[in-house]
Amino acid sequence: MTALHADGALRPTAGALRLIEERAVRPKTVDVAGYVRAVSAHCPYLAPSMARGLTGWTVYEIAGDAESAEAEVFHAGVQAAEWVRPLTTRSHGALVCENIVLLGGDGVGPGELMAWPHWALKNLYGPVGLMFGKFWAGEQGSNRYGRSIPAPPFSFLPVRVAVRPRDPRRFLSRTPELAVAVARAVDDGREVFRDLSQDWKVVRPWAKQLLT
Repeated sequence: MTALHADGALRPTAGALRLIEERAVRPKTVDVAGYVRAVSAHCPYLAPSMARGLTGWTVYEIAGDAESAEAEVFHAGVQAAEWVRPLTTRSHGALVCENIVLLGGDGVGPGELMAWPHWALKNLYGPVGLMFGKFWAGEQGSNRYGRSIPAPPFSFLPVRVAVRPRDPRRFLSRTPELAVAVARAVDDGREVFRDLSQDWKVVRPWAKQLLT
């Protein structure tokens, strides 16, 4: 699991995710520069965000069993979201983006470990105006115009400020209730876990029932 320093910086704790590199704009343990240049052609927000130091990368290595690692991916996502929330009202707040990089994994890939945490985080933080994504190493994709998007060199889970006029239509068409929540999102400072335990053993079944 991860925890926070008093200044909000992530620190490592014992668990199934090993912190390889604390939050950095230009991390040393993974090469983001080439990937960012290639993807900037598809995302108009990325280059200005990087230029202003508003995109951060925290690098972890999967070091435990799948169940424990999945729980800690979720908690790392919560930490990232709570880092982003107070920054959204500052200058250029719409450009803030935090990325959780996942390396390694013995038997279970990062893509599988991100699936349920990603779904839970989307539903918890969408109503306060945040969007979560998930990308895995080597993933092949295309944009809405059919152009190929460069494959990521590593797996990662990003969280950013929602673009409310665009995101619900482009990314949430298969989840209409969530699309409406994001379109109407207001971050009023609410505690997103007010009515839900942060324990992953509680959150996972909650997230699963949302699919029905």
